[in-house]
Amino acid sequence: MEGVNQTLQLTQFLFLGFSGMPRGQPFFFLLFLAIYLITLVANSVILILIQLDSRLHSPMYYFLSHLSCLDICYSSVTLPTILVNLLRQQPTISYNECMAQMFFLMTFAGTECALLAVMAYDRYAAICEPLRYSQLMSKWVRVPLATASWIWGIVDSAIHTALATDLAFCGDIKIHHIFCDVPPILKIACSDTFVNEVALHTASAIAGLCPFVIIIISYIYILSAILKIRSNTGRRKTFSTCGAHLITVILYFGMINLNYNRPSVGYSLEVDTLVSTLYCIVTPMLNPLIYSLRNKEVKGALQKLLNG
Repeated sequence: MEGVNQTLQLTQFLFLGFSGMPRGQPFFFLLFLAIYLITLVANSVILILIQLDSRLHSPMYYFLSHLSCLDICYSSVTLPTILVNLLRQQPTISYNECMAQMFFLMTFAGTECALLAVMAYDRYAAICEPLRYSQLMSKWVRVPLATASWIWGIVDSAIHTALATDLAFCGDIKIHHIFCDVPPILKIACSDTFVNEVALHTASAIAGLCPFVIIIISYIYILSAILKIRSNTGRRKTFSTCGAHLITVILYFGMINLNYNRPSVGYSLEVDTLVSTLYCIVTPMLNPLIYSLRNKEVKGALQKLLNG
């Protein structure tokens, strides 16, 4: 009961993410500001191009527009708070803001996992089933798939956030991280976190592993189809695009799995910060560069827009 009373009086948390390198904070501020601006601009350009150019009104670009929107939201949940705290002597966040940040962060993480699986299936349909592609990815298929991805993320996040709000914090308000996430919150809770940890690992297996398996299976079929292409140029072009997608997917799922399923033994603040930065901050910046801006059709749409 005492822990619950102290939780009710808790108004803010203190981040320790950059506490060990105070002289490097101006550098990190400029670095994260540059990443945030690139993320916003690159993803906004993709959204504008897809909206304005009729040649990009296809299922693939429909899913890419969702990914760009998702990456803007993903970055905006964490980076503004990180930038503000890098300018403060006391990098803090209120209890309510922390819970809200955690909810939206996990919503977008879960949604991206599902959406990447949907996009892999879309590429499988386009490359392996070209004659049935319009049927497999009709409006009545792609809209429910995109909607289900968002619902997937929201439901997963709501469960973890609801469980987190029942935790008690007995005076330890120092979060060993640069933003609010489930693992660092569980580490400072003084009440039993068994249910939270079971929910976290179960969700990681379902929300993370299932989409990853779908992606791998899709790319096995895609790779098999690519090897059957007789033209070396066509094979190289398709493999280059799919290879870049696959590298991004492996990086994202690898980092997110390491973040949510890493044992607490041997915990390192520096490693945790690096892992979270890679999947939560750097990936949203790389996605438009890898998925869209390297694409010939997108380049053509951009040139057309710039030329008026």
